[in-house]
Amino acid sequence: MKTKIYLFGILAIVFASCKKEQPIVVTTDDYCAAVDTVTGIMVHDIFSPPVAARVYVYPNIAAYEIIAQNSAKYKSLQGQLHGLDSIPELEVNSGVNKNLAALIAHMEVSKLLIFSEEALEKYRDSLYAKWNDENKKEFDASKQYALKVVDRIKIWMGKDNYKQTRTYPKYSVHTDQPGRWQPTPPAYMDGVEPHWGEIRTLVMDSAAQFKPKAPHPFSTDKNSLFYKEAKETYDVGNMISKKLVEFENTKSTQIPEESAIATFWDCNPYATVTQGHMMFAKKKNSPDAHWINIAKIALKKTKSDFETAVFVNTKTSIGIFESFISCWHEKYRTNVIRPETYINLYIDENWRPQLQTPPFPEYTSGHSVASSCASVILTSIFGDNFSYTDDSEIPFGLPKRNFKSFKQAASEASISRLYGGIHYRAAIENGVVQGTNLGNFINSKINFFKTK
Repeated sequence: MKTKIYLFGILAIVFASCKKEQPIVVTTDDYCAAVDTVTGIMVHDIFSPPVAARVYVYPNIAAYEIIAQNSAKYKSLQGQLHGLDSIPELEVNSGVNKNLAALIAHMEVSKLLIFSEEALEKYRDSLYAKWNDENKKEFDASKQYALKVVDRIKIWMGKDNYKQTRTYPKYSVHTDQPGRWQPTPPAYMDGVEPHWGEIRTLVMDSAAQFKPKAPHPFSTDKNSLFYKEAKETYDVGNMISKKLVEFENTKSTQIPEESAIATFWDCNPYATVTQGHMMFAKKKNSPDAHWINIAKIALKKTKSDFETAVFVNTKTSIGIFESFISCWHEKYRTNVIRPETYINLYIDENWRPQLQTPPFPEYTSGHSVASSCASVILTSIFGDNFSYTDDSEIPFGLPKRNFKSFKQAASEASISRLYGGIHYRAAIENGVVQGTNLGNFINSKINFFKTK
């Protein structure tokens, strides 16, 4: 009996040793889950839209550069993005699983850019343990190569002037100069990222390349264009407030459309709530996170493969990153006063916008620029008339919205700033032009595909 058990044990060991390990499979869902994990951490840590754009773009580029190695389809971005001149080559027959290495690189670069590292480490380590059990040899080879790429990306992104801008002076408020931006209630925060226009661009020749037409000159004259635009924001806000009162009085189940649009596209990570003597953050997605989630929706609808997921996230995040550099350069160059401040000073001291005013100058609208740019890029990939259901805001208690195209969504995101009372029309319309031109430029400037 003992002999039989012994022989059975030996046979089991031999069988296990002869069993061929299967390649580790990573999917589009795996990549999107990693991106979602980073998004959740950024919402928790309250990242500003410009900084969030930086957190998205570098991990995606690291993953893309691995996918592009020895690829018959995708072309490296080396020499196409400013300062990106070399990535460790992937040797043929190295045993590296490119998809696996790309996902590892994404997580490792992300960890360098966030605050709550332990949250991402917990997620990463659970995957590492799983992959190590599935195929240790392939996992080790893929991780080793991924970390080489991460080291190179770390050096490159360290030269984008981000660290230097952390030491630059804060925005100076000049209340003696009418028309300049001033901090707004309820938190009266300092101007966010006043030096973001000095961050190294990836594609643009400079932050000023897509400088929009000048805003209307500041004026309190009731016949001036500036006053008329402020009055329009005021009147639209009052119209929506009246509809909301009627909505509450009639106990209707259908919230006014303008209010629903404003709330859906709020995307203000700085929103604060005051209760008595306490003030705390009401955490939300940033515009970046909203559009990255739209990219995920498109990927899932088209059942795109892993490499396509990396490509789509990379191109979209490049557009968003460039958008905030372009927009923020203009914001602090023109330094336009927000509607809430202007209206309270010159029209109605008791007026409040539906949305909480974000803590930075008004011109141009960041959501208009970034949304327009992202929609142009996504349209170039998935085509016009790409209908989808946007569930990006469900985690924040808001319902889904349906769109017939990315451009329709961008248009709605833009006009939401007027409905919300946080922008004048010029900042919205000129922001759309700014973002559209930038998106078209990125589409024509970067070549992601090899010619056959």
